[in-house]
Amino acid sequence: MLNNNLRTAYRQLVRHRSYTIINIAGLAAGIAVCLLIFVYIRFETSFDEFHSKKARIFRVMTEFHHPDMVFTGQPVASPIPTAIRHEFPQLEKTAGIYAYNNAQILILAPNGSIEKKFKERKGVFSAEPAFFDIFDFPWLAGNPATSLADPNSVVLSKETAEKYFGDWRIAMGRSIRLNDRYLMKVTGILAPVPANTDFQLKAVTSYSMTEFQNSTDWESIDDNLACYILLPQGMTAAAFEGPLRAFFKKVRPADVKDELTLGPLSRVHTFDAYAGNFSGKSIRPEVIRALWMIAAFILIIACVNFINLSTANSVNRAREVGVRKVLGGNKAQLRGQFLLETLLIVAGAVVVAVGLAVLALPAVAKIVDVPLSGRMLAQPVVGLFLLGLTVVVTFLAGSYPSLVLSGFNPSEALRSKLAFKITKGISLRRSLVVLQFVIAQALIIGTLVMIRQMDFFQNSSLGFDKNAIVSVRFPRDSVSLTRLDFLRDRLASLPGISRISFNSRGPADQDNPWTSLKFDHSAKETDWYTITKWADSNYITTYGIPLVAGANFRADDSVTEFLVTESFVKKLGILHPQDVIYKEINLWDMFKGPIVGVVKDFHATSLKDGIPPVMIAKYKPYFSNAGIKLTGRDVPGTLKAVEKLWNEVFPDYVFEYQFLDDRIAEFYKQEAQLSQLYKFFAAVAIFLSCLGLYGLASFMATQRIREIGVRKVLGATAGSIVLLFSREFVVLIGIAYLIAAPLAGWYMYSWLQDFTYRAPLSWWIFAAGGAISLLVALATVSMRAARAAGANPVKALKTE
Repeated sequence: MLNNNLRTAYRQLVRHRSYTIINIAGLAAGIAVCLLIFVYIRFETSFDEFHSKKARIFRVMTEFHHPDMVFTGQPVASPIPTAIRHEFPQLEKTAGIYAYNNAQILILAPNGSIEKKFKERKGVFSAEPAFFDIFDFPWLAGNPATSLADPNSVVLSKETAEKYFGDWRIAMGRSIRLNDRYLMKVTGILAPVPANTDFQLKAVTSYSMTEFQNSTDWESIDDNLACYILLPQGMTAAAFEGPLRAFFKKVRPADVKDELTLGPLSRVHTFDAYAGNFSGKSIRPEVIRALWMIAAFILIIACVNFINLSTANSVNRAREVGVRKVLGGNKAQLRGQFLLETLLIVAGAVVVAVGLAVLALPAVAKIVDVPLSGRMLAQPVVGLFLLGLTVVVTFLAGSYPSLVLSGFNPSEALRSKLAFKITKGISLRRSLVVLQFVIAQALIIGTLVMIRQMDFFQNSSLGFDKNAIVSVRFPRDSVSLTRLDFLRDRLASLPGISRISFNSRGPADQDNPWTSLKFDHSAKETDWYTITKWADSNYITTYGIPLVAGANFRADDSVTEFLVTESFVKKLGILHPQDVIYKEINLWDMFKGPIVGVVKDFHATSLKDGIPPVMIAKYKPYFSNAGIKLTGRDVPGTLKAVEKLWNEVFPDYVFEYQFLDDRIAEFYKQEAQLSQLYKFFAAVAIFLSCLGLYGLASFMATQRIREIGVRKVLGATAGSIVLLFSREFVVLIGIAYLIAAPLAGWYMYSWLQDFTYRAPLSWWIFAAGGAISLLVALATVSMRAARAAGANPVKALKTE
C-alpha cells in the first residue's frame, strides 16, 4: 500500500512539475531562513556551555547606584577577589581575572634580544590559578595548578604560541615581555580555545604580578577586573547573595551606595548591554526573541504559499479524486495520499534548504561577525531541528489542501463541474495573501526604519570634527612620555598633517572613565558623575570643539586648569557658562585648579545615550593616544610616513591606527548587523509573498478560463484582462497595508525608545514600504495574468 502511494505521489509531482518546483523553492527558502536563524541563535546561546561545572559558576557583579540610574556591571572593586576568598572559605573556588587592552608583546630570543613584536587588542589576561579549576580549558603542556604560581609566568594558547614562535612545542621555557614592563617565561600551553566562550584566551599571566592582590582601595573600580566564584554543591546563588551583600556593606565606603550581586555564567553572553564581558560581544534576549519571531513569520509565509499553490492546482486533480472515490477510496485514504505528497515536497525542500544554508552561511557569518561554518549544520541537534521542522511544515502546509482535495463530490468532479464551496475557498486564499503581505510589509517598514536610524547615527553632528582624524595608541611609561614633544615636532613637519593632540581618549569613546569631584571648595563630592578626558591644549582645536565661554588652557604639563562642557555647567545648577569661570575643581584631592573655559556640548558616548557632562584636564602621565588631523592629501603616503616615524620613536611598540569615524561606527555595530539581516529577511518575505500571489493568480486564471475566453471573443484586450486580475490584488495588498503599517509603527517606535537620539518615524517610510510591496506584487500578478490573457480563447471555450 505504502509503495503504491509513493509511486502515485511521485508521478503526480513529476506530472505537475512546475507547481512542484515552485512549492519546493518556496518552502526551501523559508526553511533555509529558519535554519540559518537556528544555527546563529544556537551559537550565541551556547557560550561557555562546555564547562562541566557551569551550573555552579557565577560572576560577582557590581550593582551601581548612580543618582540618575541603577545598572549592573561586570567590574568590581580591586580588593573583592582576595577579600571574598578570605571572608567566605566555604566557597569551593574564587578567582580574580584582569584583562589587558592593546597589550604590547615582545618576543625575546634566548640571548635577550627582541625577535618580534605584536599588539593584542584583546585576549591577554592575568588570572589566579583557581581560574583553571573553575573553567575547563584543556591544556597541551604545563600544569594548571602550578603554571601561574610564579609571578613571572605566562600561559599561551596554541594559536598564540604558534604565532609568536612558529611551533607551540618550542614555546615552553621561552621569554616574552608584556607592555615593556613584565618579563615572563612560558610555563604552559592551552589547547585551541573554543569560539563560543567569552574568555578568548591568547595569553594568561599570573594574577600575582598585578597590583590588585593586596589592594585596599574599595572606591576605585577598574572596568577590566572581574571576579568569578564556584559555589559548593548544594549552595544556591540566592543563599549566598544575602551574606555577600551584607559583607560588602561593611567594607565599602560610607558614601558608596553600590551593592554586590551574582550573575550566572549562562547569562554572561546574553545579559543587558551595561553588564559587559571580556569578549566585548553579546546578544540581548530581545534580539533573540525578534529573530525567532521572524523565523516563524517567514515559515508561515512559505506554508501559505504551499496552501495557495496546492489548492490552485486542485482543479487539475478533480477527476483523479472522482475516480478514486468511485473505485472505493475514502476521505482518510485520500488525505493520507495528499499528505504523503506534501511530505515528499517538504523533504525535497529540506534538502534544498540545507544547500542554500551552506551557501548563505559565510555571508551571514560576515554580517553578524561570528565564526559560523558549514560544520555546524552537521551537528545532531540540527538534524533533530530539521526533522521537527519537516513534521510541522508537512501538517501545517498539507492539512488544508488535503481536506479540500478529499472533499470533492465525485459526480461533479467527473463532470468537471467544480461547485465545491468556491467562495469560501477564495475567501480563505485572500485571507492568506493578506497575512503574507502583513508580514512582508511590516518587515519592509521595519527595515526602512532601521536603515534610516543607522543613517542618522552616521551623519548626525556629534559636536566635534571626526573626519580625517587618525587615532594612534602609544606607551605610557615614563621614558616614552619624554619623547612626546619630539614626536609632536616631527609629526607637525609632515606635509599631510594639520594638527596633533596627545590625550587619553578622543571625544567619543566606549570606555570613558566616570568620576565625582568637589566644586568651588565644597567639602562634599558631587552626587553626579562626569566623564574625564585627559588632554593637551591642542585637544579642542584638533577635534574642532568650540568654546562658548572663557579660554583654552595653557600649553604646559601641569594640572592647574580645567575645561568643562555646557552639560557640566547645567549639572552644577548654574545658568550661564560665564559664571563658572575661575571656580575651583578638586579632583580626588590630587588635582586642583580653576575652570578656565566652557566648551560646547559634544557626544562623548554614542547617540544611544544622552549628552553627559565632561571635564577636560591636562596630565601627561595619563596620555596614551595621539589624535592626528590629516589634510586629506595623499592619505596613504602620510600614514606610511607616520608609521616610519613611530617606529623610530617607539621601536618596541607596534604601530596601529584607527580612523575616528570608524571607531564611532563601532558603537552601532550590532544595530548595523541587525539592519543587514532585516534587509535579507525582508527580501525573502517579498519573494515568498510573490510566490503566494502567483498561486492565487494561477487559481483565478484556472477558475476563470472560460470568462477570459468570452471576454476576448467580445473584444477585450490583454491589458484590460491584466487590469481585471490586478484590481483584486490591489485591494488585498491595501488591506494588508492597513494592518501592517500600525503594527510596524508600534513595534519600531518601541525599538527607537532604546536610543536617546533617534530619527523620526516619517510618513514617507510607511508610504515607501507599501509602494515597494505593491509594485513587486503587481509585477508578479501581471506576469501570470498576461499569460492567461495570451491563451487562445477558442481553445478555452472548446475545453469548457
